[in-house]
Amino acid sequence: MGSNLNKAQVGKLGENEALSYLKKKGYKILHCNWRSGKDEIDIIALHNDVLVIVEVKTRTNISYGEPWEAVDERKQQALERAALAYLDEFSIDMELRFDIVSIVLLSNNEIQINHIENAFYP
Repeated sequence: MGSNLNKAQVGKLGENEALSYLKKKGYKILHCNWRSGKDEIDIIALHNDVLVIVEVKTRTNISYGEPWEAVDERKQQALERAALAYLDEFSIDMELRFDIVSIVLLSNNEIQINHIENAFYP
Protein backbone atom coordinates (compact mmCIF):
# COMPACT_ATOMS: atom_id res chain seq x y z
CA MET A 1 0.00 0.00 0.00
CA GLY A 2 2.46 2.61 1.15
CA SER A 3 5.50 2.02 -1.03
CA ASN A 4 4.30 4.14 -3.99
CA LEU A 5 3.29 7.11 -1.85
CA ASN A 6 5.36 10.17 -1.01
CA LYS A 7 5.88 11.28 2.58
CA ALA A 8 3.01 13.81 2.54
CA GLN A 9 0.60 11.21 1.08
CA VAL A 10 1.63 8.65 3.71
CA GLY A 11 1.08 11.23 6.44
CA LYS A 12 -2.34 12.27 5.12
CA LEU A 13 -3.46 8.66 4.75
CA GLY A 14 -2.32 7.96 8.30
CA GLU A 15 -4.16 10.99 9.68
CA ASN A 16 -7.36 9.93 7.91
CA GLU A 17 -7.04 6.43 9.37
CA ALA A 18 -6.42 7.88 12.82
CA LEU A 19 -9.48 10.15 12.54
CA SER A 20 -11.69 7.25 11.53
CA TYR A 21 -10.28 5.08 14.33
CA LEU A 22 -10.74 7.76 17.01
CA LYS A 23 -14.30 8.57 15.89
CA LYS A 24 -15.21 4.87 16.16
CA LYS A 25 -13.85 4.91 19.72
CA GLY A 26 -16.17 7.80 20.61
CA TYR A 27 -13.74 10.71 20.37
CA LYS A 28 -15.25 14.05 19.34
CA ILE A 29 -12.86 15.68 16.89
CA LEU A 30 -12.45 19.42 17.51
CA HIS A 31 -9.58 20.36 15.17
CA CYS A 32 -7.16 18.80 12.71
CA ASN A 33 -3.74 20.23 11.88
CA TRP A 34 -4.12 23.13 14.32
CA ARG A 35 -1.14 25.46 14.24
CA SER A 36 0.49 27.85 16.66
CA GLY A 37 3.52 29.45 15.05
CA LYS A 38 5.69 26.61 13.79
CA ASP A 39 4.09 24.05 16.11
CA GLU A 40 1.25 21.84 14.89
CA ILE A 41 -1.17 19.46 16.56
CA ASP A 42 -2.41 16.71 14.24
CA ILE A 43 -5.71 16.07 16.05
CA ILE A 44 -7.42 17.74 18.99
CA ALA A 45 -10.33 15.77 20.40
CA LEU A 46 -12.59 15.38 23.41
CA HIS A 47 -12.93 12.01 25.12
CA ASN A 48 -14.59 11.41 28.49
CA ASP A 49 -14.29 15.10 29.48
CA VAL A 50 -10.57 15.12 28.69
CA LEU A 51 -8.97 17.26 25.98
CA VAL A 52 -6.76 14.90 23.98
CA ILE A 53 -3.81 16.12 21.93
CA VAL A 54 -3.06 13.44 19.35
CA GLU A 55 0.17 13.08 17.41
CA VAL A 56 -0.18 10.77 14.40
CA LYS A 57 2.91 9.01 13.10
CA THR A 58 2.67 6.87 9.97
CA ARG A 59 5.22 4.64 8.27
CA THR A 60 5.13 2.18 5.39
CA ASN A 61 7.49 -0.20 7.18
CA ILE A 62 9.23 -0.51 10.52
CA SER A 63 12.80 -1.01 9.30
CA TYR A 64 13.70 2.26 11.06
CA GLY A 65 11.60 1.52 14.13
CA GLU A 66 7.98 1.90 15.16
CA PRO A 67 6.31 5.16 14.12
CA TRP A 68 5.68 6.25 17.72
CA GLU A 69 9.41 6.16 18.40
CA ALA A 70 9.75 9.32 16.26
CA VAL A 71 7.97 11.37 18.93
CA ASP A 72 11.15 12.42 20.67
CA GLU A 73 11.62 14.95 23.46
CA ARG A 74 11.84 17.85 21.01
CA LYS A 75 8.54 16.84 19.37
CA GLN A 76 6.93 16.40 22.80
CA GLN A 77 8.00 19.92 23.79
CA ALA A 78 6.55 21.33 20.55
CA LEU A 79 3.25 19.54 21.25
CA GLU A 80 3.22 20.90 24.79
CA ARG A 81 3.82 24.46 23.52
CA ALA A 82 1.04 24.13 20.96
CA ALA A 83 -1.33 22.60 23.54
CA LEU A 84 -0.76 25.52 25.93
CA ALA A 85 -1.39 27.99 23.08
CA TYR A 86 -4.60 26.13 22.21
CA LEU A 87 -5.82 26.18 25.82
CA ASP A 88 -5.04 29.88 25.99
CA GLU A 89 -6.62 30.80 22.65
CA PHE A 90 -9.89 29.03 23.41
CA SER A 91 -9.88 29.77 27.18
CA ILE A 92 -10.11 26.08 28.02
CA ASP A 93 -9.53 24.81 31.52
CA MET A 94 -9.78 21.05 31.56
CA GLU A 95 -7.74 17.91 31.94
CA LEU A 96 -5.25 17.41 29.12
CA ARG A 97 -3.81 14.18 27.75
CA PHE A 98 -1.20 13.48 25.09
CA ASP A 99 -1.76 10.43 22.89
CA ILE A 100 0.12 8.98 19.94
CA VAL A 101 -1.59 7.06 17.16
CA SER A 102 1.12 4.99 15.51
CA ILE A 103 0.19 3.61 12.08
CA VAL A 104 2.00 1.19 9.78
CA LEU A 105 0.68 0.87 6.22
CA LEU A 106 1.57 -2.66 5.15
CA SER A 107 2.14 -3.73 1.55
CA ASN A 108 -0.83 -6.14 1.63
CA ASN A 109 -3.25 -3.20 2.17
CA GLU A 110 -3.45 -3.97 5.88
CA ILE A 111 -3.14 -1.20 8.40
CA GLN A 112 -1.71 -1.63 11.89
CA ILE A 113 -2.88 0.93 14.41
CA ASN A 114 -1.34 1.29 17.85
CA HIS A 115 -3.10 3.92 19.99
CA ILE A 116 -0.94 4.92 22.95
CA GLU A 117 -2.99 6.84 25.49
CA ASN A 118 -1.04 9.04 27.93
CA ALA A 119 2.00 8.56 25.70
CA PHE A 120 3.93 11.19 27.64
CA TYR A 121 3.41 13.72 30.37
CA PRO A 122 4.43 17.39 30.17
